[in-house]
Amino acid sequence: MKSLDIAHSNAPGWTRAPWRQSIDRWWDRCLTSPRFYRWSVSNPLTRWVTRRRSRQVFDLMAGFVYSQILLACVRLNIFLHVRDQPLSLTALATQTQVDAGALQRLLNSAVALKLLSLRGDQLYGLGPLGAPVAAFDGIRAMIEHHATLYQDLSDPVALLQDKLPMPHMQGYWPYVTTDKPTDIQKTNQELFSRYSALMSASQSFVVDEILAAYSFADHHQVLDVGGGQGTFLARLARHAPHLKLELFDLPPVARLAQVSLERQGLSHRIQSTGGSFLADELPRGADLVTLIRIAHDHPDHDVLRVLRAIHRALPAGGTLLLAEPMAHDDVSQAHGDAYFHFYLLAMGSGRLRSRHELSNLMEQAGFCLVESLPTHIPLHTQILIGRKTRCLP
Repeated sequence: MKSLDIAHSNAPGWTRAPWRQSIDRWWDRCLTSPRFYRWSVSNPLTRWVTRRRSRQVFDLMAGFVYSQILLACVRLNIFLHVRDQPLSLTALATQTQVDAGALQRLLNSAVALKLLSLRGDQLYGLGPLGAPVAAFDGIRAMIEHHATLYQDLSDPVALLQDKLPMPHMQGYWPYVTTDKPTDIQKTNQELFSRYSALMSASQSFVVDEILAAYSFADHHQVLDVGGGQGTFLARLARHAPHLKLELFDLPPVARLAQVSLERQGLSHRIQSTGGSFLADELPRGADLVTLIRIAHDHPDHDVLRVLRAIHRALPAGGTLLLAEPMAHDDVSQAHGDAYFHFYLLAMGSGRLRSRHELSNLMEQAGFCLVESLPTHIPLHTQILIGRKTRCLP
């Protein structure tokens, strides 16, 4: 595993007052006391809190089982089988070639997790949480991909201590295992095809958030850095027909993008350029550069390098749009932070950063007037806008 960044907050430091620390210690003793637990369970006023926390701890313990139930349903195409009409256990056993006794345990588990729902007399249909899995190919692709992540997480302490003999996730992302940009040219094209296809399939929600949050009406040319197979630019081409568009990514990925864009009839609208944003200068001419789900894959010094390259490529008054999942300052809102922290740890590169950290890196690169745009579902992505302009002293 490469050396990983450590987050350094630039927010003013604070410490709890001595009286608050004393209360915290007393409360910790209460929460870990069997006598307090028995009292809280027997008290009608506190019983609901204890029950809720017991359920939350159980869900943490059982979370891996839940994920494997979801994975099994995806691999057996359960959601697709029942998407159009509910089916019986016998019908599903025939379609999946799984023994009915074993399959019933999977189906009932999926009902308990609201992935499926019982319809009438032992008919299984989509549940509220299974419906989006059935509707979006990208969700199913990510669920299948997580089987690779789970192999590394089977021994989380070994992962933390960098003692895994061959981390599967690091092998999945070819640019993570190369120390020099020139080494990427020697990487198997099949590896780029595999991860680029996953990124393309899983990007639809992010694209929806960006198109809903930002107006492209005032721009004339957009450069998407690390644009993959062109999923974002293909949507943008239809969303804003007046734009001139260019994609920049590693040469093997840029070739894949060119093929994809030609197949969609968009190669005349979108230029695909190969290069490394860590070693090469970026194409000039765009007044808006987009950096989507790229920064969190890289350490601080590489992020700063690409941000400075973007700043050089933009004209005065040009704009950078950075979009990716970000850490939450409010712990009550940080539902997905734990996932992203460990996903990126398994990758062996990058980390989840807060808006404050990313804004600071953008300002170090020369961007001014950095602002955050609200998105409908921050779990999918958050957006920062920076502008290249002359800062006031």
